[in-house]
Amino acid sequence: MLTLPHPASRLLLRSAALGLLAPFFVVLTGCQSIANAGATSQVRVIDVSPDAPALDIVPTSTSQPAPAALYNVGFGAVSSYMQLAPGAWTHSAYTAGTQQQIAQVRSSLVPGAQYTILTGNISAALQMSILRDQSTPAPPGLVALRFLGASTRSALVDLYLIPSGSNGPSPGFAPVAANLSFGSNTGYRNLPAGAYSLVALPAGASPYATPLFTGSQTTYPAGAARTILLIDAPFARASANLTEQPASSSGVSSDASDAPALQVITAADYDAPAS
Repeated sequence: MLTLPHPASRLLLRSAALGLLAPFFVVLTGCQSIANAGATSQVRVIDVSPDAPALDIVPTSTSQPAPAALYNVGFGAVSSYMQLAPGAWTHSAYTAGTQQQIAQVRSSLVPGAQYTILTGNISAALQMSILRDQSTPAPPGLVALRFLGASTRSALVDLYLIPSGSNGPSPGFAPVAANLSFGSNTGYRNLPAGAYSLVALPAGASPYATPLFTGSQTTYPAGAARTILLIDAPFARASANLTEQPASSSGVSSDASDAPALQVITAADYDAPAS
């Protein structure tokens, strides 16, 4: 049976403060890639499971010594990147403080690349997946944005980036990501850098429809890369026992009477080095 590393070796987490108030928009700026790490791989963890317990995330390898683990990873947490030797790894999720393994994913890490281990879905169908993150600058004047659908309770949504000074979507205003659903991954899209607020509407809805989510103005700098995740809002998590809802094979709640409740977290994949 695997013995977890001592908590003294834990890595710091930068976590979204998920209160039970209105949805909010948070940029986690402590997640830039590690400088001069070309000979190693970089891995971080993002936990978007709305009802899973706190998790310990433990990487193991048959050819490398055991590195530090991440402890008490909770909903909305985004870790800093940690360095791992390239090669084959197994990443296991345990109920925090126990040896009860509840999910696992395997990876083959490439030197110089960086990755996200995404832990999502409801606890009864917890999933771990590996995403390769952008570790190079976007073209001049542009920002690279990747949108991930990780909300277990919302229907299809359209996402809009509303420029500073605009009141919201208007007729003819195209969504930056359309029909986003649970499990969606748009890949990175190069868009004009600048200050925007993110607005989510039901897919195909009129621009004048009531938004499911409206974020505050956020600056997306030129050359940067960001991952934007749609996740369940905390009040939806607190008011519903998701594991007892009728679910599809994917684990997504099929109770249409529950109003969608969204929030957004943004993780920094790449920032240009300070001059």
